Amino acid sequence: MDTQERKRRAHDLDVTVWVGKSGVDAVVDELDDQLTDRDLVKVKFLRAARAGSSTDEKAADLAERVNAELVDTRGHTAVLYR
Repeated sequence: MDTQERKRRAHDLDVTVWVGKSGVDAVVDELDDQLTDRDLVKVKFLRAARAGSSTDEKAADLAERVNAELVDTRGHTAVLYR
């Protein structure tokens, strides 16, 4: 499956992981579990999680921690693939 196909599939996904004031650390295990169950997961970065850095930076950090690929970021939402 190529990146365009992943983006198309991600469009209809619901957000299942929210990153809040506890930051990326708080969701690593949950995201890892979700990526084990399905290959695409949509993550929303709430305002409290974004303090001082961009959604792209936070999403890239999160993707690295769960050994996933960052497919896309739009606004404050990211799609990860594994």
